Amino acid sequence: MEDGVLSSLHYLFADIIGDDDDVAPGLPDDVPDGTAAIVSAGIDRLIDYQSTSYAQLYVERLRRFAGRPGVDAAMFGEIAQLMAMRMSYEDPIRIAQLKLTGRQPGGDRRKFRIDELIGALPAVIAEPVIDLLDRLNWAHAPVSIRYSAAGRWGIRRLKIEAGLKRWRLFSVRYARERVWVERWLHMIDRSLAKQPAAALAVVQTAAMIQGYGHVYRQGLADWHAIIDGLVKPTFDGVLPLTDLAGAIAEARGAVQSDRRQIALKHRIAEIRARAQSATEPANTAA
Repeated sequence: MEDGVLSSLHYLFADIIGDDDDVAPGLPDDVPDGTAAIVSAGIDRLIDYQSTSYAQLYVERLRRFAGRPGVDAAMFGEIAQLMAMRMSYEDPIRIAQLKLTGRQPGGDRRKFRIDELIGALPAVIAEPVIDLLDRLNWAHAPVSIRYSAAGRWGIRRLKIEAGLKRWRLFSVRYARERVWVERWLHMIDRSLAKQPAAALAVVQTAAMIQGYGHVYRQGLADWHAIIDGLVKPTFDGVLPLTDLAGAIAEARGAVQSDRRQIALKHRIAEIRARAQSATEPANTAA
């Protein structure tokens, strides 16, 4: 996990100082057959989203799994696709980019939380503002933003918003996303070492986190509940869960649009109780 953080910082500074030669990074060595197109699409997506150095960070992260025992073409393709999606998370800047290029035609309104809008700014500006909003209980207040490429002012405003991408890697949101991606990759690493049969299920948990606003926050909270309640304890040896893949699927089936996570927490508790009780006869006999 430490190597991943160092790589992230390396490519962040490359963006800052302009050490970006505009040459798209090549594919990692030992890419499984049938996955080159997926990786190439991810590279193109991230160059468009941020820069070539950002796409290079994506390639470096993928190198951890290329040619690795236990990672077949299907799993590598899932990692490549899901990582590209999470590294191009949907923030107000991205929506403006897509509107400008016509990939999201027409005008529409998007509802964000106010701390989500502020969180897209550099942390040195955003953090004190978010702290103030928290104290005033305004941080979660909804804000409706209209995105439209109609008219001169609409296009000009979109260009200003899209131009903020140069500051994205300094933002509060990016710092959180970087930590999340590295933790996800770390859990995949641990699964390959400790429960290889569950590795694909761990990979696919990334699909739980999408969009922005409430949907994003809920997906992130549910992901952490499953990782902290089932996955990490199993890898740490404190939860005797032999079918981790099945447990993840069962827990994901209990996910609902509920901020209190009542159904999900109840299901995780049931799974943990079953795993613990399954070992009690053996422990008693010993």
